[in-house]
Amino acid sequence: MEKNPRGPPTKPPLSRSSPMAILLVLFSLLIATPTAPVLVAAASSSAVFFTPQDNFLIGCGSGKAVTHLDGRVFITDQNSGKYFSSNGRDVMVSVPSANVPSPIYLSARIFIEEATFKLPMTRPGWHWIRLHFFPLSNNEFDLQNAKFTVTTDTLVLLREFSIKDNNNTNGWFFNEFLVNVTTERLSIKFSPVKGGPAFINAIEVVSAPDILITDTGSTLFPVGQFNGLSTQSYQTMYRLNVGGPELTSQNDTLGRTWALDGQYQAHKELGKNVSVAPTVIKYPEGGSPLIAPQSVYASAVEMGSANVASPNFNVTWNLDIDLAYQYLIRLHFCDIISKSLNDLYFNVYINGKTAISGIDLSTLTGGLATAFYKDFVVNSSMVSSPLSIQIGPWTQGTGAINALLNGLEVLKMNNSVGSLDGEFSVDGKSANGVNKGTVAAVGFAMMFGAFVGLGAVAVKWQKRPQGWEKRNSFSSWLLPLHAGDSSFMNSKNSLGSRKSQFFSSTTGLGRYFSFAELTDATKNWDANAVIGVGGFGNVYYGELDDGTKVAVKRGNPQSEQGINEFQTEIQMLSKLRHRHLVSLIGYCDENTEMILVYEFMSNGPLRDHLYGKDLTPLSWKQRLEICIGAARGLHYLHTGAAQGIIHRDVKTTNILLDELFIAKMADFGLSKDAPTSEQNHVSTAVKGSFGYLDPEYFRKQQLTDKSDVYSFGVVLLEVLCARPALNPALPREQVNLAEWAMQWKRKGLLEKIIDPLLAGAINPESMKKFAEAAEKCLADYGVDRPTMGDVLWNLEYALQLQEASLQGKVEDEKKASDPIVSPASVVPVAASTPDNRPISSPEQVRNPAEVPVIHEHSGTEMFAQYATLSGR
Repeated sequence: MEKNPRGPPTKPPLSRSSPMAILLVLFSLLIATPTAPVLVAAASSSAVFFTPQDNFLIGCGSGKAVTHLDGRVFITDQNSGKYFSSNGRDVMVSVPSANVPSPIYLSARIFIEEATFKLPMTRPGWHWIRLHFFPLSNNEFDLQNAKFTVTTDTLVLLREFSIKDNNNTNGWFFNEFLVNVTTERLSIKFSPVKGGPAFINAIEVVSAPDILITDTGSTLFPVGQFNGLSTQSYQTMYRLNVGGPELTSQNDTLGRTWALDGQYQAHKELGKNVSVAPTVIKYPEGGSPLIAPQSVYASAVEMGSANVASPNFNVTWNLDIDLAYQYLIRLHFCDIISKSLNDLYFNVYINGKTAISGIDLSTLTGGLATAFYKDFVVNSSMVSSPLSIQIGPWTQGTGAINALLNGLEVLKMNNSVGSLDGEFSVDGKSANGVNKGTVAAVGFAMMFGAFVGLGAVAVKWQKRPQGWEKRNSFSSWLLPLHAGDSSFMNSKNSLGSRKSQFFSSTTGLGRYFSFAELTDATKNWDANAVIGVGGFGNVYYGELDDGTKVAVKRGNPQSEQGINEFQTEIQMLSKLRHRHLVSLIGYCDENTEMILVYEFMSNGPLRDHLYGKDLTPLSWKQRLEICIGAARGLHYLHTGAAQGIIHRDVKTTNILLDELFIAKMADFGLSKDAPTSEQNHVSTAVKGSFGYLDPEYFRKQQLTDKSDVYSFGVVLLEVLCARPALNPALPREQVNLAEWAMQWKRKGLLEKIIDPLLAGAINPESMKKFAEAAEKCLADYGVDRPTMGDVLWNLEYALQLQEASLQGKVEDEKKASDPIVSPASVVPVAASTPDNRPISSPEQVRNPAEVPVIHEHSGTEMFAQYATLSGR
């Protein structure tokens, strides 16, 4: 369990409510019945009054009603007998006084066996469940060491909870949960552990407004959207009034407590507290004080003035969390420090990853001193403890070099079995579906089975036949490749039974090489001949007897990844042939060797020509032609085969260039067959390369051909900006190329970050069309991305604009040097409309001669003909 979100108890400040508000509070208390008190918040004159339809406030163990310091009345559980039942003995205890923040902690009910509170619900929806604990001194029971579990019908709230185990220095403790109740009755069960007691001092079950949690939030990596927040349950781990005083239930519209943030700041001297009068805080249209009161937005921590000159300076809060869960992080902002609009831009980081880059609150809210909040879901696989929240300056803009944060909430989300504490569900099942009572038995059975299996392996090893090494070729690891393909799978034509130099043409694997041939070709697998490395093993440069240059991929039989990738590579390449796909020449299947032989691409991967190598830079026209070639290869994969294929690892290292700089897609080890017409995606584990991963695929684990389109969009930006997709050495806001470049694109300043070697050499219209293609590829949702055919059209169009620009320059130079040339002899620029206006969209093109005709065939028609665009 984490630290108490309330922090040390402090005496709550006196309310500054108006006389009318005080009268309303007193009146509400007079008319409230003992079983249905009304919660009224009067923190300020502009407070919002929220009346919960379900409002159970129960003081346990007390013989009379108890009034909380905020004025709410907790009825005694003696009067709530219709809601309470126990399977055994229960005891009521109380003390006259103690160092506690409220009289609700001065009494408790102790359970020896299971006990349940069953509360009827008036309305489904969000409900607070607050459990208050204080281990009263008692001669019969040791409540300090009491350990017990608290559950609802479907949710584990606390598992084997103990005040002592929580390192609580206050003595008292409360847990707050937010649960979406959908049943007519809510049960809260207390179950003692190991024969000890369970106890509770007070219980709150109170309706919360629907707007408190919406259904969607943002994810960090990849940047995207998390859906389904309304189906989760939450435990409040931290709720901090950043830069301001502690706010208790007296000061909050929903009875919440906002703790001081100072104890969580990494270096308090690096930040500075600022505040304004709460009455100046406004809420935008659709906003509400129910999200957070004005007092939260009226204070903040900004950057310390002594440190703002450093672009790498950040104010940091560190929060201890349980790494087994994912968390909803709510950040509250309100610009209370700027004097004018659009003067404050800053960054926000969560666990070192950019959450918000260059946020301008005045643009988002339409004014200053206006409340704004943002929700993020941090996936459990990316959580680290302590959780760090940082704010820092955005160095790319103008205006004040500053940053601020007003409030912070961290809510733990339930795990897959409906637990907020521990790995087991209410019915004892773990996250993997195994019942708690069977875990030990299963573990013993697995251990016994392992010993038996090892014994059988040892016996079989002793009885292995002679010549087993030759029989154990890698083909036995790879088959079956095409289930149901009789021509490929019959025993007479298996990979392990061939004797001829050339394999059957039906497999598409080409020539069979002996291991000796490839050993000679690679000069005995010379380490200096290694031109690539992967999970499968190494790729070597080789030269055959006839002088043919080849790339030899030698697999590692010990690598499970390598085996799987080899199998996939063979499956794909046996049915693929295209000018813009790297060709498979042959293979070797000898003993344990797994070797594939490809055509050698002498100019290597595209990335080497963009950055990191001292190679002659590519011109913009060359880059366009390379992108067009890669797009043709991907378009063929998606549409040219009988069933489409998704590459799943599109990146600049998998786009290879031959001696003429013709681009070819390579490395199909992660490829998957595309979904059939009856499906819209393939459900599969996420694989690929960081920086290129489709955020929707990462989030849903649903693969489509649009995942390749997203990755290709990142490739286009690499080509334009000549930098890696991810570069952790750069400032945080620049680490991810796709995020960074799209920020500049939206500002209309993309030309500021392109490869300096291209400056002045790109036709503006060509770059604009290219950038538009990249932006469309990088849409958050696959349905909004273009097909590779559409991407190809736009790239061809960008090339046409570039060539037309170059042709125009040549004509202008010719005219300047030859004044006798008549205007009638000048050839019109192709990239224009009939009235000579520049083409800015494909809809303007009406002359078929203006668009290149593309004919590429490989047994089937690869591309739609682009000669006529009138039907587009």
